[in-house]
Order: sequence, then structure tokens, then C-alpha cells
Amino acid sequence: MKCPYCQTDNDKVIDSRSGEDGYATRRRRHCLSCDKRFTTYERVAELDIRVVKKDDSREIFQPEKIRNGIERACWKRPIATSEVARVIAEVIEGVQQCGNSEIESQEIGAMIMDRLIELDDVAYIRFASVYRQFKDINDFVQGVQPILSRNKIELQRAKNETPTQSKPR
Repeated sequence: MKCPYCQTDNDKVIDSRSGEDGYATRRRRHCLSCDKRFTTYERVAELDIRVVKKDDSREIFQPEKIRNGIERACWKRPIATSEVARVIAEVIEGVQQCGNSEIESQEIGAMIMDRLIELDDVAYIRFASVYRQFKDINDFVQGVQPILSRNKIELQRAKNETPTQSKPR
């Protein structure tokens, strides 16, 4: 590893530890030529994943697009930053672990929507309205339907679990 100070390739590793939640190795190095210390990070090489768009065009997978979409959907919602970060990390990891060199954009969208519907109804609808490109109120109602169905089931379940009170005689 070349020293960033003197540009010589004469150093030794002083300390190594796991970093970035196990996705990188942080190494402290000592340059034997100029006697300065510096830090390097070692990561697994990123896979060259391509996203197949709706129009059949292909582009290189860009995790920041997922991050931007999820953050926009969750903007000004009462959702912990750690929860948003968890969803982003899960989706990016899911794409990277798909095992293929290509993934359909619809698969990525479905991954995001599956996580957002569990996280926050409004964030789900915000994302769905852009992702599914709602054109009119009927499209919007169809997009809201999974939430309404889930809420109806939860309401019914709550009614069944509530003990009935008998009236005093």
C-alpha cells in the first residue's frame, strides 16, 4: 500500500479490526520510510449488477437511488432514522445477494414496498404513487387497497379478541 504522505510502498500493519458492520476491514498502517501513520479500508469488490428497467434498458445498480427513494417516501414521517436506515440496508443487501448479474427494477420496487408497508402506511403510499405512476383516483384506490385490507383484518381480529361485557341485571 502506498503511503499517502511520501508515496513509498514500505509500510506495516499495526492494527486490524472489523468496520462498517462487518463489510470492511479497517487497518492502521505505519510507513517505515517517513514514520507516519494512516488508515486503509479493505472491502469485498462490488458485484457488477445491472438493473433491467421497464423499457428493457439496463443500467448499473446504484444504491443511492434506493436510499433517495426510501428517504423521500419517509420524509417528515414519525419514523426513527435507524428504521429508515435498516430498510435501506435490507433492500440493498437483498439486491446484492440476488445471485444474478441482472435484476428487474420491478423486483427492487417490490422489495421496497414490502418493507415500507410494514413500516408506515403513508410512506408506502408515497413510494407506490411514484413507483406505480398513479394516473388517476382509481389507480390510487388500488394502491391503497392492501393497507385497507390489512387494517380491516386487524380491526376484525381486535373485535374478536375483545371480551364481551355482560350488562348488569
